This record gives sequence, C-alpha cells and structure tokens, in this order.
Amino acid sequence: MTRLRNGVLLTFYCVALLLLFDFIYTKYFLTIVPGPAVKDPVYNHGLKPNFSGQMRWGSNRYDIFTNSLGFRDASVREVPNQPTMRRVVVIGDSFTEGLGARFEDTFVGKLYFAGQSAAEKTEFLNAGVVSYSPTVYYTKIKYFLERGLKFDEVIVASDISDVQDEATTYFCLDEIPEYRARCTEKSSALGPVVRAGFWDFDPRDSFAVSDAVVNTIKHYLYWYTGVTTRRLRHNGRGGWTIPGFNVGNYLPLGVEGGIERSVRHMQALADLLAKRGIPLTIVVYPWPVQLYLNDRGSRQVKIWRDFCVKNCKQFIDTFPAFFAYKDAHPSDWYGDLYIRGDEHFSKTGNQLAFEEIAKRFSLPQ
Repeated sequence: MTRLRNGVLLTFYCVALLLLFDFIYTKYFLTIVPGPAVKDPVYNHGLKPNFSGQMRWGSNRYDIFTNSLGFRDASVREVPNQPTMRRVVVIGDSFTEGLGARFEDTFVGKLYFAGQSAAEKTEFLNAGVVSYSPTVYYTKIKYFLERGLKFDEVIVASDISDVQDEATTYFCLDEIPEYRARCTEKSSALGPVVRAGFWDFDPRDSFAVSDAVVNTIKHYLYWYTGVTTRRLRHNGRGGWTIPGFNVGNYLPLGVEGGIERSVRHMQALADLLAKRGIPLTIVVYPWPVQLYLNDRGSRQVKIWRDFCVKNCKQFIDTFPAFFAYKDAHPSDWYGDLYIRGDEHFSKTGNQLAFEEIAKRFSLPQ
C-alpha cells in the first residue's frame, strides 16, 4: 500500500513539475501574440494588416504573416496598388487561407513562390480567410477594386461549405434586397468557423507543450478507433453534395437556397470582373466526405463547371487528382491528404491542389 501511495504521489509530482516547466516555457520563452482575426465593417472579417505572430489549429502551431492589405503572405511587406508584374488574386475560405499550415506549405503559398520563378513572373496574392463564401468573395473583391488595387486575374477556390454559409449567414452584407431583408444581429456575426474561436489563443496556451501532446494523442486515438472516420463521414457541412445525406441545419434558406445564393453572388463577381476585363477562374476540390462516400460525379463540380461555361476563363476540377490518390493509397489516403481529425489539407493535400492549378497556369512545379 505504501508503494502504491508513493507511486501515485511521484506521478502527481512529475506531472506538476512538467506543467510548471511547460507554463514557464510558454509564458516566458514562447512568443504568443493575439491572433490576426479582425472584424471588418465592409466584408465582415479578415486578417490584421502587417501581422507577424503565431496561430494554433488543433495541435499545429505555425508562424503567420500578413501584408499591408491584410492578406496572408510569406512575410510582412507593403503591397502597392499598382503591380510591377502580372498579379493574380486568390480568394476562398479556410482551405485557401491555409489553416494548420505554414504559408510555404499551402497551395496559395506554393503558387506565390512558383509565380516568382515563372517565365512570366506572377504575384499571387492570398485574399482567402476562414469562413468566407461567395457573398464575401464578391464584397471583398469589389472593395479592393474600388480602393484602387490592380490585378490581372481572380481565382476563386470554391469550398463545399460555401453553401451552408450562404444559406445561413452574411445577409447584412448583401446587395440583393430579398437576402438583405433577412439581416439580423445573428446573421451579421462572424462565420461559423470563426465563431468557434479557432483563430484565438485560449487558456490552454499557458501550457503549449502539454496541449500539443494531448491533441496529438487524441487525434491518433480518434483515427485508430474510427471516431474521426465516423465524424467525417457524417459531416453535414460538407455532405450536401451527396444525395440523401442528412445535412442538418441550413436555415433559413436550406441547401437549395444556399446553392442559389452562392451562384447569384458568384455571378455578381463574374459580372464585376468582366466590366473591368479581369478574367475569372474557379477551382473546386473535395472534402474527405466526398472521397469516403465516392462522390465522383459531385454536384459541387457540376454547379461550377456549368457556371464557368459562360463566366470563366477556366474551370479547374481537382476531384480526379484526389480520387486518383485515394485509389492508389486506399488505406492511408486520409492521413496523407488531410490533417488528422480534420477536413483541411495536409502538406500533401496542399501540394496536390497546387499541382493541379500550377499546370493550368504554366507554373514550375
């Protein structure tokens, strides 16, 4: 009994010592600053300009920089309105912002560095931010055009979650009267992922090492026990493309209303760009649920392929590349392409998306 008691006390002592050293390291040696999230009166939310700091996404901590426009970038830098080379603005949501990854490991970051070494030197600017959708794509691009930002092309990385965002939020930004009429305090709040607090540091950030260890263990346990698989297979936010899927709450517009509003705002963006002679490219990519449930003829692809017939310079469908990877790696494709316990791209997933876009823009790979 004495040996057991001593063992328990020793365990508590070691844990307390670990937490003490972790607290000291986190507070006095690890540089943590408030995250880059900022509310915006025009396009709801964005990133602070000229920001340098760290972000946390699950167990991943990584450096993040923004330029003078408040766009994620390789470093803090001034971006003039008038470019000195060809310029392409990329906009999308959290996949485009690159949650959980260093800038150089995101598909837009890879486009940026490839553009700098291309035969026709090109500057790729990342205007994407977590929880954006077509209402925000249109509003933000219009805002920067009106403030004098010059660019030669726009790439919209259309995310599957856009439909839920368009069905439920951003009505206070809307120029279309029937949607604007639904503006309420709730509908003008930050997007659903932003509201979940993923941008900000929380009390666990007093124990950075312990938090990372716990999250890593949790994600691997979830994966090996099948919890992650079941959760991702039943992800209503990304499951609307699959017939008969129980998507849950898409109020007030519902799935079909969310699709209609998405298309109407993408049309507004296409018309805005066409008036200025700026071509539009739309890129689509799958979530894990599409790969799990073999959604090869995805509705996401059909909607934007049909839209692009009249409105786009090109349409880039990355679904075949992701399915080819899954077919070649049937047992480990998820852990390779996505962050474990999550639907966002891993380094490999970002690389795959980059390669599909790069070859259509004649960029070095």
